[in-house]
Amino acid sequence: MISFQKDLEEFEIYLNEEQVRQFLNYYDLLKEWNSFMNLTAITEFHEVLKKHFVDSLSLVKAIPDLVEKSYSVIDVGTGAGFPGIPLKIVFPNLKVTLLDSLNKRIKFLNEAVRELKLEDVVLIHGRAEDFSKPEKKRESFDLCVSRAVANLSTLSEYCIPFVKKGGYFISYKSERLSEEFDSAKKAIQVLGGKYERQVEFNLPNSDIYRNLVVIKKEKSTPLKYPRKAGLPSKEPI
Repeated sequence: MISFQKDLEEFEIYLNEEQVRQFLNYYDLLKEWNSFMNLTAITEFHEVLKKHFVDSLSLVKAIPDLVEKSYSVIDVGTGAGFPGIPLKIVFPNLKVTLLDSLNKRIKFLNEAVRELKLEDVVLIHGRAEDFSKPEKKRESFDLCVSRAVANLSTLSEYCIPFVKKGGYFISYKSERLSEEFDSAKKAIQVLGGKYERQVEFNLPNSDIYRNLVVIKKEKSTPLKYPRKAGLPSKEPI
């Protein structure tokens, strides 16, 4: 854990004993549940610390005032809880919603939230295109984050509708964006967003490249978006 804490110090994050215990328990739960269901291909202790936990917390490089603000955050396609649960452990002031389309993952997350004694965490089993409807969670969040593997145009259609005007969608990427970004510009604009910046860096004490794409919500998303399941990936805006 010493190298993990040193990594986080580069983000100016300093864990207390309770937070260290929560991360260790989270890892144990992840490893236990991963033995009978597919949560992550990364299971070695130090790799999980670096590639999941530290990576999740790198959001502070894009949104530095996480420690001060009680942001409402939705994590779309959260999987095993990344980045939402690490963010909640370190910044308990956040109001976190975890959305995933697989119920078995939600069962794991429910157990993790209970075991780690996390409060103000909402779990949703469902698809982004269903829960971003006006009668549900549309334009309800200050921040939408996602580590989901999809092109930026598709992700924007799933994520930007959740964000309030003045809020942000931050996409975690592991590669430099060129053609993918060019093709996403139209979608971002149509959905009411404005590209603000990319925050490029290596994870601390490594050569692992990361890129946080920061998109600000400037206008309400037209009601026809997101389209029905499958269309955002098959026919990007």
